[in-house]
Amino acid sequence: MDVSYEWLQELVDVPVTPEELADKVSRTGIEVANVHHPDKGLKKIVVGHILSMEPHPDSDHLQVTQVDVGEEEPRQIICGAPNVAAGQTVIVALPGARIADNIKIKKGKIRGVESLGMICALQEIGYPENVVPKAYAKGIYVFNEALKPGSDALAALGMTDAILDFEITPNRADALGMRGVAWEVGATYGNVPHFNDGDVNETGKPVSDYLSAVVDNPEDAPSYQMRVIDNVTIKESPLWLQRRLWNAGIRPTNNVVDVTNLIMLGFGQPLHAFDYDALGSKEIRVRRAQAQEKFTTLDGNEHELDTEDIVITNGQQPVALAGVMGGLNSEVTDGTKTVVLESAKFAPVNVRKTALKYNLRSQASARFEKGIDVASINEALDQAARLIAELSDGDIAQGHISASAIKAEDTIVNITLARINHVLGTDLDVAAVTKIFEQLGFGVRVEDGLFSVAVPPRRWDIAIEADLIEEVARIYGYDNLPSTLPTTTLTIGELTPVQARIKRSRQLLEASGLTQAISYGLTSSEKAEWFKLQASEATVLDFPMTEDHKVLRMNLVSGLLDAIAYNVARSEKNVALYEQGRVFLTSTGHTRPTEREYLAGAITGEVIDKTWHETSASVDFYYIKGIVERLLNDFNLVEPVTYQADSSDDRMHPGQTASIYLGSQKIGLVGRLHPAFEREQGLPATFVFEIDLEPLFVADKNAIIAQPAPKYPSMTRDMALMVAESVTNDQIESVIRAHSGKFLQAITLFDVYAGEHIEAGQKSLAYTLTYRRDDQTLTEEEVTEAFTKVTTALVDELNVTIR
Repeated sequence: MDVSYEWLQELVDVPVTPEELADKVSRTGIEVANVHHPDKGLKKIVVGHILSMEPHPDSDHLQVTQVDVGEEEPRQIICGAPNVAAGQTVIVALPGARIADNIKIKKGKIRGVESLGMICALQEIGYPENVVPKAYAKGIYVFNEALKPGSDALAALGMTDAILDFEITPNRADALGMRGVAWEVGATYGNVPHFNDGDVNETGKPVSDYLSAVVDNPEDAPSYQMRVIDNVTIKESPLWLQRRLWNAGIRPTNNVVDVTNLIMLGFGQPLHAFDYDALGSKEIRVRRAQAQEKFTTLDGNEHELDTEDIVITNGQQPVALAGVMGGLNSEVTDGTKTVVLESAKFAPVNVRKTALKYNLRSQASARFEKGIDVASINEALDQAARLIAELSDGDIAQGHISASAIKAEDTIVNITLARINHVLGTDLDVAAVTKIFEQLGFGVRVEDGLFSVAVPPRRWDIAIEADLIEEVARIYGYDNLPSTLPTTTLTIGELTPVQARIKRSRQLLEASGLTQAISYGLTSSEKAEWFKLQASEATVLDFPMTEDHKVLRMNLVSGLLDAIAYNVARSEKNVALYEQGRVFLTSTGHTRPTEREYLAGAITGEVIDKTWHETSASVDFYYIKGIVERLLNDFNLVEPVTYQADSSDDRMHPGQTASIYLGSQKIGLVGRLHPAFEREQGLPATFVFEIDLEPLFVADKNAIIAQPAPKYPSMTRDMALMVAESVTNDQIESVIRAHSGKFLQAITLFDVYAGEHIEAGQKSLAYTLTYRRDDQTLTEEEVTEAFTKVTTALVDELNVTIR
């Protein structure tokens, strides 16, 4: 909120400069982002009075004016504004002046005629386009009151004011009005605000002669108040009122609309003015909109409403969207003679949804959403009626209409002095705390260290003792709170077994050349179903921001593929990523998902770059399977991990994909994406793995026992086998281990061949078997005997041919 320093000084005594005030308020709870001085960099800009005007002799649109700027002789100034005229009081930049964008004004000739200055528009001296009155949007600004020629135009326009940018948090909506800000500043410096409200002089007919009002559901409009001002004259607002508005970022419109905006800025209470004659009825009815009911707002846009919208109607047709925007059919125009003024409280949730739905967010809707001071609803209405009548020469109808009302009461919150000091670590006494509450404008009664605090309705954010403690802390000063070390028992922190294992897994993957990625936990309905390791129903958000982020993920691979595609699209061809995170699996009949720790990786491109002494190598199935094996071997599992070829997922390559099993339980997958799926996703050849870590965390582990270096040498035997293509390496190694005896140390597959000179449907596999005894040197006879048993078993069980 833009806070005028000059206006604030009228409401409360401010003993410091704007910059000092900004710093102090920021340290007591409301951040002031910056202090803006509108006249910064501007100089030699004065008030001028146009004495005469004649056409430029060499132009069809320029005018030669004689302007009184308070000097002995008038200045001749050339002006091309379409609204310039003799008799006007205008803004004049003298030669040597600096206007907006640091432009310097010089003496000069325009088409041969001397010009000694510049008659300015508001935009030319720094005002943004959105606050310039529409009447002067394409021309110079004309003062609507007599000012002394040569006087400071910047002061007359309010540009010598300082504007403080208050960053109001949702819980402090009380400071969305100047009176709320005045209470805040007054509490900070111990000064009581002073509001000089005038009396309402009701000179018109009874308000009941004009209209009545009804609210269908008081929950939609807990308070709905109206007044009527008759015999008004719509005209431009006085300069003081225009200054208040444009310094707050609001465009002046006319003397009625401007007053409603002024009161909103002052009280934080939004108001709305209707043209009584345009209502076409003597009845106001507040109700819910009908489904598909049409309504055209003040901005000229037609909207199709629904039953969540609250509307103000003339008994039949909507004339305003409650708390959001008025209707084009009832706006105040130059021909308005009677004004109906509305002050209310509307249901904040409905106002918020309506404003968002139709993109009609405004200063009024923002205040209704966050809350208003229910004690000032009628007060704001009265002061608005008084000002409108004063500025438009109107008559205020006798009495006001109250279709629904709220009884404004103080909120009583009790708290002890001991509790305050305990939480803040202070040693405040009763007098100090009482003074703080009184500075805040709270009623306070103390008995035996118990404070009974009466919080006025303007501070609806305070309801519990924690709120009072916060108020004491910020007014006392956060800088003044003592710094103490907590008294606690010293404990040695360490990672849990699960945390340690996750950390270790990350280290292993990063040592293997993968980089950690973090993807979104939300994804699309389609991607959530990819690469699932177990059956699960989708967990769908009720109100997703986008279709791509509406379902909780059930795999990690899809997020990594998005990252791969992003990098590849930007010419990063070699990408190796992993992610450790949670997936969300929902069982049938349950609404709350189970969170499971997963680990996944995705690799594409080359894993060895081409250099002068070695060729490049691209990632393949065995490369990524090796990473997975290294990772799983580090768990030291008692139960073996096996890999089984899997062609069930049409997104995975049917000949280069395996499911990973721990015993009989499937815990993961590894392999290449299907080429057709790669093309569909815009990916090169990409290999992925995904592992459910939960079974690994609870599986039995082998203890790691250090062994001394072997004293005795090992012996090896090589064998070459001709075997059917359907026989796997895992089957062969299982037979070897089962029949090799207790001295076998290792099995190494060092050659695989199929093709020329090999019978169709067959392949050749070559192995090295390593034997060693730890207690003595093996003999040839022992090794030969063990090796023979292996070859015999292979022939008998797998029908291999020993080559």
